[in-house]
Amino acid sequence: MKPRITVITLCVDNLERAVHFYRDGLGLPTQGIIGKEFEYGAVAFFDLQPGLKLAIWPRTSLAHDARIPIGIPNPTEFSIGHNVSSTAEVDAVMEQAKSAGAVIVKPAQKTFWGGYGGYFQDLDHHLWEVVWNPQLLPEE
Repeated sequence: MKPRITVITLCVDNLERAVHFYRDGLGLPTQGIIGKEFEYGAVAFFDLQPGLKLAIWPRTSLAHDARIPIGIPNPTEFSIGHNVSSTAEVDAVMEQAKSAGAVIVKPAQKTFWGGYGGYFQDLDHHLWEVVWNPQLLPEE
């Protein structure tokens, strides 16, 4: 298998609320909600980096599409790592997320492996790690 991941989809309970959080709170670019004309089709895409998008889709829509019953969400099953260029940027992104309504579950601090990071949960309890990893600095 060649790694060709182009979309990461997070399921949400309230699509409009989630769009507001990611677009207005975190500043991620989007064209807004599309696909409202289809049953189970409303979705929003956000540009992350070249070749990668974040999709938010109602939990009921993914369950319907995959033919899997909705289970109890568990935020420790998956996290998204957002690697930034400095410890100051970690602090700034954590504050931005908090101001947008995220819950800080672990304040930013030095890590055991030599970096700096913290965790927040978005409005649907998805876990995000904001980290400065000196071994994996992002390209500017």
